[in-house]
Amino acid sequence: MALGTFALFAASAFTPLPYLVPTLERRSAVLKPSAFHTRHVGVRAQEGSEPGFIEKLKVSFRLFQESRAAGYNFKQAVADGIAGEYDVSAVTSAVTKEAASAPVVLFTWESSPACKKALKYLEWANVKPHVVRLDNPWSEGNPKRAALGRLTGRSSVPSIWIGGKYVGGCDDGPSEEAPGLVKLAFDGSLPKKLEAAGVAI
Repeated sequence: MALGTFALFAASAFTPLPYLVPTLERRSAVLKPSAFHTRHVGVRAQEGSEPGFIEKLKVSFRLFQESRAAGYNFKQAVADGIAGEYDVSAVTSAVTKEAASAPVVLFTWESSPACKKALKYLEWANVKPHVVRLDNPWSEGNPKRAALGRLTGRSSVPSIWIGGKYVGGCDDGPSEEAPGLVKLAFDGSLPKKLEAAGVAI
């Protein structure tokens, strides 16, 4: 499991083998990077940033292990690993304030189908949420995502908040108190939550 997870972090960085094992690259022409890798990854190696990347990878794996040891589930541990080292207290405070900064707040990724669906549902209900992009930039969004996961018990997006309270994702959520936008709509409690948050519907 540990080795497979470490490979997951390595693969997520889209780094070709020659840059992870530079000695092999020097000894074998077969391992030379493609033109694509030369453009997008080779520049980092030429600039001498490879050691920094490897160190970040090691830190990510360590944080993943620490998160699992602390009892967090696999997805949260991955989120913690990807987030890297950050000021947990400061980021948690920041996302809590952002979550309460408008009647309806969505933490999203632009390319996420679930996020797009949630935004479309709210548009149909004539609700204009405040959207916090976690992918612009990733360097700020990844720690926020990890902090949100620790706050809510779920690191996936969208993370939907109404009246400063977490209500789940789009289709479901981690608990009866936060079952997700769709379930709130079907059980009839969504209009009440929106009205209590000051949304005119």
